[in-house]
Amino acid sequence: MAKTETAETAETALGYEQARDELIEVVRKLEAGGTTLEESLALWERGEELAKVCRRWLDGARARLNAALKEDTGEE
Repeated sequence: MAKTETAETAETALGYEQARDELIEVVRKLEAGGTTLEESLALWERGEELAKVCRRWLDGARARLNAALKEDTGEE
């Protein structure tokens, strides 16, 4: 099932800290156990989505940092 543009927009609207905190909660729930298979799969899928959001934020931050470093050193 393909994601809708609205779902992707909602994911990217999450800040890094918000996505990270929710991801920590998802992992905590999965590690605690006591969920059905269906609930565990839903948590896993949400965790994957949140991890992608965090990765995009980190990649963006890395790109900005690299660009700033290039400016400081005069590289083009």
